[in-house]
Amino acid sequence: MWKSLAEGILKYRILLLVLLLLVTAFFGWHASRVKLSYEFSKAIPTDNPKYIAYQQFRQQFGDEGNTLVAAVQTGRFFDSAFFNDYRKLQQELKKVKGVESVLSAASAINLTKEPETEKLVPAQIFADTVLTQSSIDSSRQVFLNLPFYQGLIYNPKTSTWLMAMRINNQLMASPERTELVGSITRLANDFAARHQLEMHLSGLPLIRTMVADRVKEEMKWFLVGSLALSVLILIIFFRSWSATILSLAVVITGVIWSLGTIELMGYRITLLTALIPPLVVVIGIPNCIYFLNKYHSSYREHPDHRNAIVQMVSKMGVVTLFCNITAAIGFAVFALTKSEILKEFGAVAGINIFLLFFVSLILIPVVLSFSSAPKPSELRYLDNRVLKNWLTRLEAWSISHRKPIYIITGIVLVISLAGLARLKTVAFIVDDLPRTDKIYTDLKFFEQHFEGVMPLEVVVDTKKKYGVSRNLDNLVRIDSLAAFISQKDYIGRSLSITEGLKFAKQAFFEGDSANYSMPSEYDLPAMAGYLSVRKGEPKNAFTSLVSSFMDSSRSKARISASMKDVGSERLPLILDSIQTRVDELFPAADYGVQLTGTSVTFLEGSRYIINGLKESIFWAFLLIALCMLYLFRSFRILVCSLLPNLVPLVITAGVMGWVGVPLKPSTVLVFSVTLGIAIDITIRFLVNYRQEKGSSVQANVISTIRSAGLSIIYTSIVLIAGFVIFCFSGFGGTQALGWLTVLTLLTATIANLTLLPALLIPLARMRGALSQKRNI
Repeated sequence: MWKSLAEGILKYRILLLVLLLLVTAFFGWHASRVKLSYEFSKAIPTDNPKYIAYQQFRQQFGDEGNTLVAAVQTGRFFDSAFFNDYRKLQQELKKVKGVESVLSAASAINLTKEPETEKLVPAQIFADTVLTQSSIDSSRQVFLNLPFYQGLIYNPKTSTWLMAMRINNQLMASPERTELVGSITRLANDFAARHQLEMHLSGLPLIRTMVADRVKEEMKWFLVGSLALSVLILIIFFRSWSATILSLAVVITGVIWSLGTIELMGYRITLLTALIPPLVVVIGIPNCIYFLNKYHSSYREHPDHRNAIVQMVSKMGVVTLFCNITAAIGFAVFALTKSEILKEFGAVAGINIFLLFFVSLILIPVVLSFSSAPKPSELRYLDNRVLKNWLTRLEAWSISHRKPIYIITGIVLVISLAGLARLKTVAFIVDDLPRTDKIYTDLKFFEQHFEGVMPLEVVVDTKKKYGVSRNLDNLVRIDSLAAFISQKDYIGRSLSITEGLKFAKQAFFEGDSANYSMPSEYDLPAMAGYLSVRKGEPKNAFTSLVSSFMDSSRSKARISASMKDVGSERLPLILDSIQTRVDELFPAADYGVQLTGTSVTFLEGSRYIINGLKESIFWAFLLIALCMLYLFRSFRILVCSLLPNLVPLVITAGVMGWVGVPLKPSTVLVFSVTLGIAIDITIRFLVNYRQEKGSSVQANVISTIRSAGLSIIYTSIVLIAGFVIFCFSGFGGTQALGWLTVLTLLTATIANLTLLPALLIPLARMRGALSQKRNI
């Protein structure tokens, strides 16, 4: 079959080459239209109750994750020069396209009681003009007398002052947000430089934008780096520019197809899909090595150019096909998970790694058929003395020292299993950022001074119209829950309608801060007229703020807070404690309460991703086992093939446990990916082993190590070098993917060249002994 296919490829080479170029042009056109994703990871299925609750919250109250915050720490905030420049900064930030509003001490409002109109009228505390020191000092006393702002826009204990900017949602979902965040950052840093201070910036708009932009830049550098490294390794190995250029043509075609597939399937480039083009390069190069190595070795045995090409396809076609199938399975199993971002990654990666086989199968033989026969200098790498010496040592170990191999493997497995017992599952929202990164350090600054910036929302449904605004008992319950949430040292100041009522009560009682408390049943009737808005009368800043914490029917109220990025291990305990208090205050028969916000959806998303990845390992193992069983039709060979690839996975998990690398979305990814890639080495070895016709099993093993060992080592070096590039990423998860994959592939290569041969010989002898007994 494969020989006929090789003859067919050579016969219709021009037609196949034209078709390949046309298909590549088609994918290239779509690749030019691919766009970057400006959304947070779509980790939760759309039918998940937490996702539905979050979308309902956004429809009723708007997006809670569109606030960007800036803060400075200084004891001279109210000095006239500093304060006036700070007020000027706020005015400049308001002019930035996409900034809808800015809240800070400079624009804070106070409520004043007007008996004539029986209204509480909002007015700016600090006049919107250049102020003298005396006017700043007098207004300062008014501002500091308002508990409403304490812990919200300033921390009196640390003299830290916060400015909160509300960003337009539509602009945040477009490429323009890069310019918006850049303008805000530039203005804030210029202000800080003038006053020799450090400006701290954070909030989900900034984190999302900067992470997305870094993904875009890293994708370019990884692609360039993987191509450059591949060129270097191919030149060192083959000592041939023609072989190198041909290999590059294969992987560049694969990259174009992968980018085109992303756009064709309606996806965008995310932190995960950005890894696909460099992965295509890393996985595509071994295809070229397998084919070219067989072509060169066949030509050296029988110096017939055409026959060498036919031998290359007929001998290596099935090997390369199953290598690509198993590697594709390692990625495609992610499409079986319920996480949208993993589905996208798995579908695109799986499809394109499989398609790489057809690119290699067509392009390499066709181009070689138009080329001249290989020169003697291009075949010298087949006699690499250094690698041959290593193969001789490995051969000796696997044949003559099988017991030490079993003992060493057993000891390493015991140590690894002990490390596996220490392995933890935990993830953070900014988990992938280095601890020295400005985004990370600024986030920690806000956690220290304002208990964080990650949104946490609680929606209380009274199930009755006006159940919030006209029921004091419900208001007291809401205030009690808000107070409970605010008391936790990992959650910042919470806001709800009750905080607005406290602010109003203070104003109603002539601004005395002692009256900043929940209105009693006697206070509310007296205050009602001052708080109501007559029909046709426009809402002022205060009434708009209060109404933003209730829905239009006044039956639902929100409690809004910001919290620390505590991680997926602690967050469930925190949410459970809040839920316990919710159950005490709001009986399920009479109320409906939902905990939502980015913090909650992050936790749910992390669960889905990690559980989905665990399932994907199972499916990858099962599907790859079925492929191996179909390919070799032998349970004995199946056992021999899987053990050398399971051992590296256990070792990697053990190392993670011992060095303290937790299981999280980025690190769980390693196992099914490396299983799919590492099994390629096994297939290459076992197919050669089955093709050998030696006098004994031991002779076949020795011959396989000598013939297949060279290309296996070359391929492993390319794969390891390709994944090393990811170690230079600015994201911790990508770095982990890099070095953990390198570790797994390195141990898999050693296991396949030592443990696999050491298993084949005794199992084959055992089978022979059983056959003899049956014959007797």
